[in-house]
Amino acid sequence: MRSIIYLLIGILFGITMFKSEAASWFRIYEMFQFQSFHMYGIIGSALIIGVIVVQSIKRLNITSFFGEPIRFIPKTRSFSRYMFGGILFGFGWALAGACPGPMFTLVGAGFLPILIVIGFSVLGTFLYGLLKEKLPH
Repeated sequence: MRSIIYLLIGILFGITMFKSEAASWFRIYEMFQFQSFHMYGIIGSALIIGVIVVQSIKRLNITSFFGEPIRFIPKTRSFSRYMFGGILFGFGWALAGACPGPMFTLVGAGFLPILIVIGFSVLGTFLYGLLKEKLPH
């Protein structure tokens, strides 16, 4: 049952990403060229909604749909890890023209060359897993 719920949420997310043009390479290019507010508006809206929802879950002790407690594990604060990680993520986003969410949306919309990007994203994640202990955190 959970898998069906997650699948339906994923499909809704994909439709929203595609219809809002968040999966559009042109919109992403505009954003990195500082020519349009469109993507900044989407990202900013997601950030504000995310902060409100997370704070509501924490303060009101909201549980999942299945009655399980939702826990947020605090992370250690570090400037360099987030700065370098953000820069690498931004470079990948700019080069590929898509961040992870819209990549799968683009596959669903029939843009099959994005499978190359997804393959290298999986490879990069695998390499990070292998090298994680040797990297500064």
